[in-house]
Amino acid sequence: MTIPQIHSEIERLSELRTELYTELARGRNETVREEIKGINERLQALWDQNRAERARIRFGEREDIVRRARAEDRLDRAA
Repeated sequence: MTIPQIHSEIERLSELRTELYTELARGRNETVREEIKGINERLQALWDQNRAERARIRFGEREDIVRRARAEDRLDRAA
């Protein structure tokens, strides 16, 4: 998923969550509470995915970063 797609999904879910909170304000509804909880979890996952994608774009693939760090560690130990 690309960053614009992630942001679009975050916006859509945030609007849905707002509507559900409005509905919840009208009266206690366990189904709506569970749906809000699921949306919150999905939003958290999307924000995590957004951060990971931005880091990948900025610093490269995770495997490359780990490989460079291990190489630097070996050089430090050898010195």
